[in-house]
Amino acid sequence: MFNENILWKERLARTSKELSSYLRYIFNGHLVIVLVFLLGTGAYYYQGWVKEMPLDYPVPAIMAVFLGILLTYSPIFTFLTEADRIFLLPLETKLHGYFRKSLMISFFLQAYLLLMLLALFMPMYAKVNGGSFQGFFPLLAVLLLVKWLNLEIRWRIQYYTEQNVLRSDSAVRFAVNVGFLYLLFSSASYLYIVPVGLLFVLLLIFFNGKIKTKGLKWEYLIEQEERRMTAFYRIANMFTDVPKLKNAVKRRKWLDPLYSGVPYLQEKIYAHLYIRTFSRSGDYLGLFVRLTLIGAAVIYFISYGYGQILLAILFMYLTAFQLLPLFYHHENKLWVKLYPTGDANKETSFKQLMGSILSLQAFLLALTVLLKGEFTTAILTLTAGLLFSYLYVFLYMPKRLQTKD
Repeated sequence: MFNENILWKERLARTSKELSSYLRYIFNGHLVIVLVFLLGTGAYYYQGWVKEMPLDYPVPAIMAVFLGILLTYSPIFTFLTEADRIFLLPLETKLHGYFRKSLMISFFLQAYLLLMLLALFMPMYAKVNGGSFQGFFPLLAVLLLVKWLNLEIRWRIQYYTEQNVLRSDSAVRFAVNVGFLYLLFSSASYLYIVPVGLLFVLLLIFFNGKIKTKGLKWEYLIEQEERRMTAFYRIANMFTDVPKLKNAVKRRKWLDPLYSGVPYLQEKIYAHLYIRTFSRSGDYLGLFVRLTLIGAAVIYFISYGYGQILLAILFMYLTAFQLLPLFYHHENKLWVKLYPTGDANKETSFKQLMGSILSLQAFLLALTVLLKGEFTTAILTLTAGLLFSYLYVFLYMPKRLQTKD
């Protein structure tokens, strides 16, 4: 006898266990310490910036846009797998409770993010509203209600397969979310806020009637679930091996100039392998770009003085630490062992690549400081970055690699 409650509990328990096992590797001791330091530093500078913020700063517009993005982005976690299109499809009419629970768990996970983002913006909001935080819980209640309506509408949109409908839904909901939030945070009259809010109810009623003759699009739901899990696996793969990660092969001709500087010699085999792996496999290149951009933004907009040097070193350490798994990316592949070169050449090539990556990042972060007009600090940042690159690559990293071996 089929029991949807048992199926739900099994899927939730299995997914939670799998995610928690990888999260242990992601949030290891080093990363937690760095994140705590970043949060503390960011909170300190943010507090100082809010005190100096002018009262006419466009806080309602900023809050409306960022919170509107979070309200519009409403993924629904169904925990479906590839086999479900065969084994669960005949039971679609008996899965109403299963999918309602999917909506609930999705709501609670995204409500937490809303709570954090609203708490982040409240000092700004309170500053332009006379320093009062009394509106926090009423605003949170309204945001949670709007988030639930967004999830309900998004669930009904998933009965469609047309891409134009999916894109139009996101665009329309984003516009309504931003408009509603802007009126709300601007303390506009209820005569304006309520009609805009009713648009969510009208959209829900409209799509509720449209899907009565439609069935669930199992292929789309499974594809979305696999895409989310793959994104998580790519992040986890930077910290440990993820057997379930599926890699797609695609020609990227635009990257060819990046490899042109590496000669085709026997002793450069691993140099070719590592630079191509860095730029093509997993998310190593994306990690480098994201951390460099975030570090540059933090240095440019938040920090000042010699604290910029420390932040540059911190982001370089984050990059270097998370790129270490690149050394073992091909460890379990038999064909790599056929290379006519020794392990010493392997480690040398990896050191050269890491040194180049960290040196480039040091130059980019120092350039950010220079753009602020601080020439001396920029030179010191570049010098400290290059020194850190040398010490990490040639002193610290070999010990880490030996420990993993």
